[in-house]
Amino acid sequence: MITSTVDVTHELAAFVRSRRERLDPQDVGLPASRRTRRTPGLRREEVAELAGISVDYIVRLEQARGLRPSADVVEALARALRLAPDERAYLFGLARQRPRDTGKLATTAAPSLARLVADLSPLPAMLMNHRYDILAWNDEMAKVLLDFGALPPSQRNAMWLCLMHPETSTLYEDRERVVREGVAHLRAAWAAHPEDQALTDLITECLSRDAEFARRWAEQDVKVNGRGHKTMRHPDIGTITVQFETLTPLQDPEQLLVIYRAADEETQTAMDGLRAR
Repeated sequence: MITSTVDVTHELAAFVRSRRERLDPQDVGLPASRRTRRTPGLRREEVAELAGISVDYIVRLEQARGLRPSADVVEALARALRLAPDERAYLFGLARQRPRDTGKLATTAAPSLARLVADLSPLPAMLMNHRYDILAWNDEMAKVLLDFGALPPSQRNAMWLCLMHPETSTLYEDRERVVREGVAHLRAAWAAHPEDQALTDLITECLSRDAEFARRWAEQDVKVNGRGHKTMRHPDIGTITVQFETLTPLQDPEQLLVIYRAADEETQTAMDGLRAR
């Protein structure tokens, strides 16, 4: 029975031990031993060999003797124990370490999320990744912002469009705030994905081509803003104000679902007319 908050030292010990005991030597490419195994799973020395750490360290860890593994040790244990992504994240959490980037960056929309974007009509919706690449959108979002399908894939990035594209660079009434919030998000994404060369290239281009971006980048602000409002000067329906909500799917945390809603009756009427065209 759980009667208090988690004791991370003992939980870490129990979790590592349980995952060691569930593995068969053949599952990790070890030869079958002639010795009879008194307990199921791998031996501690086998985990130590697979992880590249000492047997004594595994013993002390499983005995909850106050160790706090480094990120490198946690990563080595996760590989040795063949942990699933959720288990890997759990092990990093218990060790009070930050998970490393797995290298699986979202560059295309997950099919189920692309269908969801379409099904959200008549609400304008789009799907982005951590660097603001636009991966999927519905007709309503294209009518409010831009026909993304007419752009080359390299230009389908919300930050790039806000700064560089002639239509969207003048779209936002409070462009300064939009740029400031976008820069703060990109800085957070940059730290979380240091190996993402495409993100680094995007930031480098924006720094060299837009003085406001460079000024905001130098301020070192970091913020992920998933909710708020934007006022836009739409070329066909005039000034509208939308509320936006950004959702992160549990199964695809690198993909961001952005949904717009009219912030007032005037905007709703204008968007209804735009959709009917």
